[in-house]
Amino acid sequence: MMKKRNLKRHGNVVLFPGTIERMLEEARLLAENYQYQEANALFEKAFELTEGDEISLSVYAYSLYELKNYERAKEVCEKLLMNGPSAYFEVMELYLTVCMQLRQFKQVEKIIESLLDEEVIPSDQLEKFHRLKKLNAEIAQNQNTQLNNEIIEEDEALQVELDASHFLQLPLQQQLMRIHEITEINIRPYINEVKEIIEHDSVHPFIQSLLLILLVEQEVHLPITVSKFDQVKEINPAELDLPTKLVQFSVISNILLEQLEHEPSTLEFVQHLIAKHAIVLYPFEWLHFDSEDVAISYIDFVKMMFGEVKEMDYEIVEFLQNLEKITDLQE
Repeated sequence: MMKKRNLKRHGNVVLFPGTIERMLEEARLLAENYQYQEANALFEKAFELTEGDEISLSVYAYSLYELKNYERAKEVCEKLLMNGPSAYFEVMELYLTVCMQLRQFKQVEKIIESLLDEEVIPSDQLEKFHRLKKLNAEIAQNQNTQLNNEIIEEDEALQVELDASHFLQLPLQQQLMRIHEITEINIRPYINEVKEIIEHDSVHPFIQSLLLILLVEQEVHLPITVSKFDQVKEINPAELDLPTKLVQFSVISNILLEQLEHEPSTLEFVQHLIAKHAIVLYPFEWLHFDSEDVAISYIDFVKMMFGEVKEMDYEIVEFLQNLEKITDLQE
């Protein structure tokens, strides 16, 4: 009777005994013959089926390094080092070399410093590791110096752009561009300039609101006097909600959702308008107007734009028309 062989399965694929070992051996031979692309493809297939032995992983890491796939080579080296390979320093040297290729010089310096502190480096390797530590420390320092210089240059350029008198002389579209450029930075070093722009009597109300929103998003504690639409208010951005989180906006939104439940196109158009208008009115809302009257007037306003004429609150609709003109940022 024929003896049954133990077969392994990987998904729907049947693996015969020795299949993985042959794949790894072939991959190692390909790498030894400088056929790194083919070797890596085979290694990847094999490592889908097995964790891999130390030699195969080491050859794979080296082959990845040769093809400049440094990120993956670093991962494989880290896996090897976690397992405590017998050829520890050969793997460690490759790992440090890969980190240097990735320009992670500070990390290399710290690793070598740790190895020296633990006194695990063989005496015949000490001089080399000391040299590596010094080299990486110097490069890391140069990187920091260069980065700091770039930050200083950027800050100096930014200060010019945020100079209040210069900013307010720019066309509105350029002011908008400047605000867009500073949305991702820490605004705190420039809050005095921003405050001066917001409080200036010639600032456009939409620009004024966008800068205020920037301060609110970064929770900046700063007393500011906001004047617009014949209203004056003392505010602190750190204590303000964003425009779409204010009470009247929520009330109007809910009324519109109820009134336009069966008119999705009109609802979408109205929602777009109130979002824009909430920004230009910020930190005020729809002034002294009643929320329900405002909601109904938005519906009338949109339908009027579509050619439907009906009885409406012309005072509120005229106010909404004015808001729409302002949000167009016309010079």
